[in-house]
Amino acid sequence: MIGRRIAICALLVLSWAGSASAQDYKLGSLEIATPWTRATPATAKSGGGFMTITNKGTTADRLIAARSPASLKVEVHEMKMDGQVMRMRELEKGLEIPAGATVTLKPGGYHIMFMELKAPLAKDAKVPVTLVFEKAGSIDVDLKVEAMGAAGTGHQMR
Repeated sequence: MIGRRIAICALLVLSWAGSASAQDYKLGSLEIATPWTRATPATAKSGGGFMTITNKGTTADRLIAARSPASLKVEVHEMKMDGQVMRMRELEKGLEIPAGATVTLKPGGYHIMFMELKAPLAKDAKVPVTLVFEKAGSIDVDLKVEAMGAAGTGHQMR
């Protein structure tokens, strides 16, 4: 009887742990962890999408496009300092994900740019996005909407 209770408790804990990592995705040798975005004000026309992409394979891949029903246009962007000015630009050839490496899309760096939002991004909602990779193909992911000004989500890839 005690053994059965322990087994049931263990199953409950394992199922809870599995749901905690529900924001993680796998496409071939690519792992996409903790996709998220920030809530936007009612008048915002753009927003950013963030995540960590790990390539566990032996050949590089490239994030070449993204699309979402949340906005009219979605691009893969880079932000970096140019002298004293922060510049943002589309990565026309996409974002390389080297073999055996992890690339982080985060505020102030690489990110998915949602332009011409159809509606504000509301905290605790999910934003569907299709990520398109040059070799691995496409995958649908949901970005969790964090609070305005959030620095990132607290979840980590397991």
